[in-house]
Amino acid sequence: MGRRRTAAALSKVLAWVRRRSAKVKTLLVVAFALCALLALKLLVKNHAHFFVVSEAVHFAGILVLIYKLTTHKTCSGLSLKTQELTAIFLAARLCCSYSMENNIHTFLDFLTLMSTLWVIYTIRFKLKSTYVAELDNMPLYYVAVPSAILAVLIHPYTHHARLARILWAFALYLESVSVLPQLRMIQNTKMIEPFTAHYVFALGVARFLGCAHWIIQVYDSAGKYLFLVGAGYIWLPMVLLAEIVQTFILADFCYYYVKSVVNGQLIVSLPSPV
Repeated sequence: MGRRRTAAALSKVLAWVRRRSAKVKTLLVVAFALCALLALKLLVKNHAHFFVVSEAVHFAGILVLIYKLTTHKTCSGLSLKTQELTAIFLAARLCCSYSMENNIHTFLDFLTLMSTLWVIYTIRFKLKSTYVAELDNMPLYYVAVPSAILAVLIHPYTHHARLARILWAFALYLESVSVLPQLRMIQNTKMIEPFTAHYVFALGVARFLGCAHWIIQVYDSAGKYLFLVGAGYIWLPMVLLAEIVQTFILADFCYYYVKSVVNGQLIVSLPSPV
């Protein structure tokens, strides 16, 4: 009974939000994000843990996809191009991480990369007949080329080799837009089946945690953290901007995901483009 009452209350709240104007919805989203940031700041003392949890959530999302592919024997609704972009930025980040950090982040990136490669192999060879390439129609160079150019122009200044620093920046920029092919595919189909929805929602949660780390760091240092290191004092602001961009890219989908879950729907419906 308690669970039903909670679901009913959430459903009423979402219905009320849906009737508001676009401006009011935006203000509500900002207010919710600020409250979530405040809660994280008060509850978590070591904010560096946000990245670990973020990477773990991403890995969990990939495991959900693996479960779908192995049990349902279909990759419908899943973007191969997003998985390929994910593998690219993970490989780039893993190369840098191994030489620059070699810690828990390296281990989690390795697990996620291996899992992503398995997903790519399964889609390309084992479940190729269920993959709808016509709906997964965003060219990879739309996001890969701008990310590479930006990485050459803006990357961190550290004692590491310049190529490693450029690869690190490339991984960051590419990660911020790697989900776009998946969202484009969702936009083309107007709905998404549960397991793919769980995966995309996991990406949204992961990115919010990563973004929270940077915002809290900037707040605690009164803005000085943005200019600790960088190419002409631009690198860290670009990191924060990339995190914010990816968070907002996924925010709209996360809203419809929560709405569908509260209403007990197995398939997430998107009445408007993502």
